[in-house]
Amino acid sequence: MFYNPSMYEISTRVWIKRFSEGKKNFTLSDVPDSYWDELKGKGIDYVWLMGIWKTNLSSVQKYAFNEDLVQSYKHALKDWTRNDVIGSPYAIDTYEVNELLGNINDLLNIKNKLNARGMKLILDYVPNHFNANSILIKTHPDIFLNVSQEHYNLDQHTYFKPFEDNDTFFAHGRDPFFPAWQDTIQVNYFSITARDFMANTLTELSKVCDGLRCDMAMLALNNIFENTWGNTLKEMGYVKPEEEFWKTAIQLVRKQRQDFIFIAEVYWDLEWEMQQLGFDFTYDKTLTDRLKYGHPQDVRGHLNATVDYQRKSMRFIENHDEKRSVKVFGESKAKAAAIIISTIQGLRFYYDGQFEGKRIKLPVQLGREPDEKINKNMADFYNNLLNISKAEIFRKGNWVQHNPIKCSEDDTTFFNILAWEWKYKEERRLVVVNYSKQISSCRIRLNLDGYGKEIILEDLLNKVEYCRDKSEIEIAGLFIKLGKYGSHIFSF
Repeated sequence: MFYNPSMYEISTRVWIKRFSEGKKNFTLSDVPDSYWDELKGKGIDYVWLMGIWKTNLSSVQKYAFNEDLVQSYKHALKDWTRNDVIGSPYAIDTYEVNELLGNINDLLNIKNKLNARGMKLILDYVPNHFNANSILIKTHPDIFLNVSQEHYNLDQHTYFKPFEDNDTFFAHGRDPFFPAWQDTIQVNYFSITARDFMANTLTELSKVCDGLRCDMAMLALNNIFENTWGNTLKEMGYVKPEEEFWKTAIQLVRKQRQDFIFIAEVYWDLEWEMQQLGFDFTYDKTLTDRLKYGHPQDVRGHLNATVDYQRKSMRFIENHDEKRSVKVFGESKAKAAAIIISTIQGLRFYYDGQFEGKRIKLPVQLGREPDEKINKNMADFYNNLLNISKAEIFRKGNWVQHNPIKCSEDDTTFFNILAWEWKYKEERRLVVVNYSKQISSCRIRLNLDGYGKEIILEDLLNKVEYCRDKSEIEIAGLFIKLGKYGSHIFSF
């Protein structure tokens, strides 16, 4: 596993059409090698091909045209048609490669290409549910949460009858805080049969990729599952297991592949618990929200967490569930936020289109994306930032956060400034970000043992050099003054 790696998410079913140019039978194998070379050049370590698995087209007409979804299609793609709707990639039929993308050999070909470049392939694992029309309902009905007809009669939004000629009833998949997802069927994590099936599925998937991003991973926790389905489980006679599914399943996979990567999409302050169960990385949505809506002090406080926790945190400002960062933050703030997530500890996570400054959030049910011009300003910024942050020091170095000092008694703008330092071998980097709309200033004290009387600070971000007095930096602190959302990345 890499230190402080970078991951790039691709919405595969949409993305592949950029290369096909209307060709029939275009597969993953046909994506030009130059594309993977470009990602490697940007310092990307993990490529997450989101939405690779087979879905059930028969469920699209039934579940993918509710009013809310249709409104989201209109907003994202003005000229959308029903043919553009291909269903959610998170309502999986079976873990087979979607025929729109090729077959298992094409997938293994991509894995080999990435591995040859020192990169790893990440795929989806959706533990909570399958497609409501999945073939598994016929072949493996005992892995799903079955219910009585009485349950079904009382609540036909949460429960459903998949077959007209068979009086069997099941639960749709759900999150305890939201109504059931109609296009899914719930896996029963209080069933030994289901747990074995899902753990064996993980083991099989570990043969075709290097890691899995586990969707809404906390829903499989015993307490969460019980809170979601308590009455139903009790009435159907199911008993809470003693051990957590994830602990058992991850250990099973690691017996075959010690280097396999587990990434958890997780919320509700359950990140640390998931890390203790074996996950290498967990979503850091708290940081994302603080970058969006919080104050610099909130970000600073969040980054004071223990080293182990931070190194296993997944830092992002975009993904397929979030609105585009340029749209939410504006360009200046989006740049500052990108510098923050790219130069702290943990897994640095980017989404396809982020580097080009795309503004439109595409619903995952759509199979076609709108034409958006490349934002050259953002593209140039990311090219520069990624060229800086891919350096070995940001991956293997020791990280420490600094506390900016006020320049004068009446100047409180130092609160707006975030700063941290990386040290590796003989190299040092100092990152300073004014995470506010106002001009802000501060001083930052550094230990400069071993340096001469004058220090040359090379600002890699802005291509400027500064000559400063060593004693002033050590005693009074390096003077910093930055405009709104301005930043430095100093090499010295």
